Amino acid sequence: MIIKQYFTEGIAHSSYILSGNKTCAVIDPRRDTDIYVQQARELGVKITHILETHLHADFISGHMELASRTGADIYAPKSAECDFEHIALSEGDSLMLEDMEINVLETPGHTPEHISYTVTDTARGEQPVALFCGDTLFVGDVGRPDLFPGRAEELATKLYHSIHDKLLTLPDFCEVYPAHGAGSLCGRAMASKRTSTIGYEKAYNYALNIKELNDFIDSLTTSMPDAPDHFSRCTGTNKEGPVLIKGFAPIKALNTEEFTETSKKEDSAVLDIRSFESFGGQHITDSYHIDLNSNFATYAGWLIPHFKNIMLVSDSYEQALEACTQLYRVGLDRIEGYLEGGLYDWVTAGLETDHVPQLSAVELHKKISTGNSLVVVDVRSASEYEDFHIRNSINIPVHELRDRYTEFNKKAEIALICGSGKRSSMGCSILKQKGFDRVYNVAGGMTGYAAAGYGPECPMCVLPWAPFSNKKETIREKV
Repeated sequence: MIIKQYFTEGIAHSSYILSGNKTCAVIDPRRDTDIYVQQARELGVKITHILETHLHADFISGHMELASRTGADIYAPKSAECDFEHIALSEGDSLMLEDMEINVLETPGHTPEHISYTVTDTARGEQPVALFCGDTLFVGDVGRPDLFPGRAEELATKLYHSIHDKLLTLPDFCEVYPAHGAGSLCGRAMASKRTSTIGYEKAYNYALNIKELNDFIDSLTTSMPDAPDHFSRCTGTNKEGPVLIKGFAPIKALNTEEFTETSKKEDSAVLDIRSFESFGGQHITDSYHIDLNSNFATYAGWLIPHFKNIMLVSDSYEQALEACTQLYRVGLDRIEGYLEGGLYDWVTAGLETDHVPQLSAVELHKKISTGNSLVVVDVRSASEYEDFHIRNSINIPVHELRDRYTEFNKKAEIALICGSGKRSSMGCSILKQKGFDRVYNVAGGMTGYAAAGYGPECPMCVLPWAPFSNKKETIREKV
């Protein structure tokens, strides 16, 4: 019995191969499936089973893609009523993979149709040794039950019983393999560790130690992080069966004339994926900016209208190709092409550009310390802002700027700040689209502001799993 975990950065998703000597199962696969095919080849086994725990809300699953490549059967919750060909599973069902017995537990709560898989290695013992729990149980947390409007309390109640009546009855030594880790928005407080055991979670998982049902419900239905836009789309796509990536045409290289002509169409959106420094220097007017080195897939799914044809501005073909892979993961399939020759060809062709001035931490501090009328907008999440922020700054999470830009005078001088300069640059691109001309991005964000001696480091931005920094520091006070 071999278990291999595959952690996908950005969406913080964990998928798995459960392998015997000749055959294997893939659990909760991502949409780009080369990694599983290659691993099976290296292990010398055949992929025969594809196991889905639920209809994932935060990414497009690879079950259809993998089945088309390998001929493996797809197994999914019966209650999901999936539209594609599959073997429907419900409580008490079981299947064998060589000497491994896989049993099904219905564990609704995060979603209405959720199931979990326990695995018993019958060659060694009679008790379950592994649990593939999807988004029911995480390391240090549990799945959020608030993704279905009007059903949060109902699903939180079901989640409580799924955990206490089923998962926590498993042996303490049973290993826990969740579908997400720290950085995912499918939970609130996941630990950086990516696997655990039932016994360890019993002892140290805050949610499992909330014994009263009403307290559990209150904890999981208040102060939850906002859910990105694509969460409401991915579930339906996974239920129907995603379109196969292998059927997509290769990304087109568009010269400046082709790019200009196509970008004028109403159904087009220009997405600049370069660094915030490059975007600030020169960018195509009215383009979105999401740094490929940020939490790219999540913010693309959140900010880019899914009905738009996406036109990429990158530093290279390889960068554009990577962006395509990440966009496909969140269901943004309408990719028109990328600008061949990049911004260099654009500016040397004499075409119009815009720019966003970058403020250093020192420049920002001078402005706000000398009574300058600069408006400082902190685009981090509300919880990050509450922990640590610049005095008199305004907190509007970056995705909310799409609507809340109306709260500002377009003639105002506005500086956007986040943890590093990446999310704030996203916000700058949104404000520029809305007609704001006096917009600044704070390069280095709160991390740079702290490093300059003006305050403590942002506790969220410096976590080792966060996409914006690798430093470690604890919070001491507000600025």
